Amino acid sequence: MKIIPAIDIKDGGCAQLIRGKAETAKFYGDPVEIAKKWESKGAELLHVIDLDAALGTGDNTKKILAIKNSVNIPIQFGGGIRNLERAKEILDYGIDRIILGTLAIEDHFKNLEKLKILKGEFGRERIMVALDSKGENIVVRGWKEKTEFRAEIFVKEFESFVWGFLYTDVDVEGLMKGINLERIERVIKAAKLPVIASGGISNLEDIKKLKDAGAWGVVLGKALYEGKIDFEEALKC
Repeated sequence: MKIIPAIDIKDGGCAQLIRGKAETAKFYGDPVEIAKKWESKGAELLHVIDLDAALGTGDNTKKILAIKNSVNIPIQFGGGIRNLERAKEILDYGIDRIILGTLAIEDHFKNLEKLKILKGEFGRERIMVALDSKGENIVVRGWKEKTEFRAEIFVKEFESFVWGFLYTDVDVEGLMKGINLERIERVIKAAKLPVIASGGISNLEDIKKLKDAGAWGVVLGKALYEGKIDFEEALKC
């Protein structure tokens, strides 16, 4: 199982939010230097999110490309990729894998045509779908709008088009109070593709539970930056 450090970017800095709320932002330094640090500690993959783009308040593309040019490990990137042109632009920059939330969910109503196009041009290995869930329902547009879809049912819609899924439990994101294992297990069991779990992971025991549940990887955010989880110890799990 992969241990994946999160580098969420807001106003050009590395930040962590609580449940996606901009007013809760806490900053931890320069994203480029932090990316180098995680690589030096043994990270095999980075999870980079443009919070400003996701919230519709800005764009951190230059900082993201600076990260890409500063490390030698793959990057999975998401945040504000809401049309086909933006998705192609990011992939053309050489970002290893994009995370599509709003675009993928909303395009469901158009028979997944945009995902078909991206798969045809770039390959399914470079595309994943974000299943951001609040309660039992998927949320989109920076976690502001709730849909009628449930993650464990909706995964089947995408299996022909993407590498895998990122499941984030918004209800516990950033709270550092533990995971809702039952919800994550339902998604992992329903999906035939890799599932990366995010949200609420607070200690090594949470990581072990997710490994046992069959998660392909886990994204570590606030607990990592606040020192509740030691990255190198997490790797040993």
